[in-house]
Amino acid sequence: MQLRKLKQVRHLLKPARASASNASASGPAILLAAMSLMTLKPAVAEIAPDRGLMSLRYLDYQDSQPGENRIHVGATSAMVMVPLAGEWAVTGTYTTDSISGASPRYYTYDSNGKFPKMHDLRRAEDVSLTRYFSQGTATVGASYSKESDYISQGLSAQGTLSTEDKNTTFNFGTAVSNDEINPVNKIVIGERKHVLDMLAGVTQVFTPQDIVQFDLGHSMGDGYFSDPYKIFDNRPRSRNHTTAMLLWNHFFYATEGTGHLSYRYYSDTYDIRAHTLNASYDQPTASGWMLTPEVRLYSQSAAWFYLEPDPTARPYPTFPSYGSTYYSLDQRLSSFGAITLGFKVSKKIGSDWLADIKYEQYEQRNNWSVMGNSVPLDPFRARSIQFGLSCLF
Repeated sequence: MQLRKLKQVRHLLKPARASASNASASGPAILLAAMSLMTLKPAVAEIAPDRGLMSLRYLDYQDSQPGENRIHVGATSAMVMVPLAGEWAVTGTYTTDSISGASPRYYTYDSNGKFPKMHDLRRAEDVSLTRYFSQGTATVGASYSKESDYISQGLSAQGTLSTEDKNTTFNFGTAVSNDEINPVNKIVIGERKHVLDMLAGVTQVFTPQDIVQFDLGHSMGDGYFSDPYKIFDNRPRSRNHTTAMLLWNHFFYATEGTGHLSYRYYSDTYDIRAHTLNASYDQPTASGWMLTPEVRLYSQSAAWFYLEPDPTARPYPTFPSYGSTYYSLDQRLSSFGAITLGFKVSKKIGSDWLADIKYEQYEQRNNWSVMGNSVPLDPFRARSIQFGLSCLF
């Protein structure tokens, strides 16, 4: 099922929401905010934009293992935001993903190097409408995504509410998605998956240099969660998870740069527990340049039904125990750790244009987990290159 792979990379194309943290949401401030990637930076109370914004992004993603390039994704996204009547804004995004390459049927080794080939194309649209108030915002949105074997539809609502002095902002939101799964191998036909997400948080300005945000999220899902393209993959028909995230932004007067530090804890009913630590730093330079290095550390435990590989069975799969109800050979459910290194360069061109490029390198290994080690598998690596161009109108 290609959607699972695309979900790992599609978020890279999404622009961050414009904020009024240090300037009006019009002019260069909204341009810079809209061209930022989703780098876990606190959001504060927003004000209505007085100019429109157009953005075009392209992502090139490739993952690999020793001796084999596996999945390649080329994704293009176009976004338009139009202000309405001084108090409203409508935003629309259109994304296409082309995925191709080779993916193993089980685990991430094959002594003969024979991986089944595949290709798919996804198209996705989403639209949102935001109403701006003197002390908050309200947003409603809808999304639709389709590929050869997967259709997803979703609705969302979110809002912010600030105190009179704007030093404290509360945020809350909910989203529902309904998916239909029809794999080309006909393992299942017309399967469904339903997910309800809820989020609440608070952002606090502590000093002129420091902003802290805490978010708490909960998701409840039921339906078909198995991977029909993997051998021996039968997962529970419900999956709930909870996340807690703490973010801190600090402005350095000496360099006029901003540091971003975040920690995220995740737990779900698969017994997966995960920790994510992310750090980045924005350094403006002369002539409108911005340099942003970033590092992300990740570690998770294994799902309770993950089937550890038997090294003596290579290159064949490890069979589930007789009578087992749930089992999976998907290495993403194993215990592993991962490191991501990234570097982004942005350039402001005139008063209305901004261009950027970002490179990220990811590596995943079982013995990097701090939460118990699964049987070692081949290292998994991925790299992504992103290009972006935006303009105000």
